[in-house]
Amino acid sequence: MNSMKIRRTAIAVAAAALLPLSLAACSDSGSDTKAAPSAAAEDAAKTGESTPAGDTMTGDQPFGPACAGVPKEGAGSFDGMAKDPVATAASNNPALSTLVTAVKQAGLVDTLNNAKDITVFAPTNDAFAKLPKADLDKVLADKDMLTKILTYHVVGQKLTPKQLENGSFETLQKGMVTTTGSGESYKVNDTANVVCGNVKTANANVYIIDTVLMPK
Repeated sequence: MNSMKIRRTAIAVAAAALLPLSLAACSDSGSDTKAAPSAAAEDAAKTGESTPAGDTMTGDQPFGPACAGVPKEGAGSFDGMAKDPVATAASNNPALSTLVTAVKQAGLVDTLNNAKDITVFAPTNDAFAKLPKADLDKVLADKDMLTKILTYHVVGQKLTPKQLENGSFETLQKGMVTTTGSGESYKVNDTANVVCGNVKTANANVYIIDTVLMPK
């Protein structure tokens, strides 16, 4: 009897000692199982949130080789231009100073700044430099002619790059401009290349071009 009691006591002691260890092991295992799906869910959530945002950003940003020359900060940067109406925004971009001078000469600053939802094909300083100086001076001195040329660069709706792929649009001058291209390569009237496109201002989409357009 004594040996039976001793054996039972030993078994009970051993069981009592092992039980907490086995429970701890089960508890740890359970917490690991719960933690893994939680981490995976967090990763999935992050992936799910970032992918659409990335897709949205792509295709709605300025594009083209001349975009590298736009200031990174300040009123002339892409962020700065987006806050101002188009004539004011252009005046803060060093590459468009000749265009701004022409717009002021024609008295079109308020017209462009107060217009709603327009597209401006904006010739660079180099585009104006392609014109013989005598011709440029003549145009700048003739307000009617200058107004016709400048308003020929403006379309009365905001155009997306997709719309430029094979488009024909009436301008404020009442003439028509045609656009062709795809991706990040577009032409206007088969003569002017878009060198920095899809630039946003408060009231316009701007496509900076390397050639002055002449009304047809």
